[in-house]
Amino acid sequence: MSANLTYVIVVGVLVAAGVTLLLERSLTRVLMGVILLGNGANLLLLTGGRAGGAPIVGTTEPEQMSDPLPQAMILTAIVITLGMTAFLLALAYRSWHLNGHDEVQDDVEDRRIMDLAIRDEGPGTADTEVGDGDDGPADDARPVADVVQAGRAG
Repeated sequence: MSANLTYVIVVGVLVAAGVTLLLERSLTRVLMGVILLGNGANLLLLTGGRAGGAPIVGTTEPEQMSDPLPQAMILTAIVITLGMTAFLLALAYRSWHLNGHDEVQDDVEDRRIMDLAIRDEGPGTADTEVGDGDDGPADDARPVADVVQAGRAG
């Protein structure tokens, strides 16, 4: 059985739009991305099934039955999408209630560790690796564990 080209294009558009919205910083856009991605996955699963009669033994010939597995997987995907939607709605509402907006903020600790790593890198050490044989190890090169430990202590 070949998939209908229209379904394939619609699935591609839904998944592409969903992934694009998932990469945004606004929780409402992330929510819309999850919903579009869930609908794209449901349509993809739907195109994988074989059309036919009800999959009940005795009412339809076995060769004429539809495949019940994609239907069960779609129901499971609907429940998962509904749970994710409810969770993201709660996050967006809480963020709006506390901050007046639903933008996801940068993590302060991650930003500090990144700044420490950039500062410890120093000028001219970004292109060479430690111990590559040119001049020996750089004076300011430290293992990653030391950078993380310094970030926690400072």
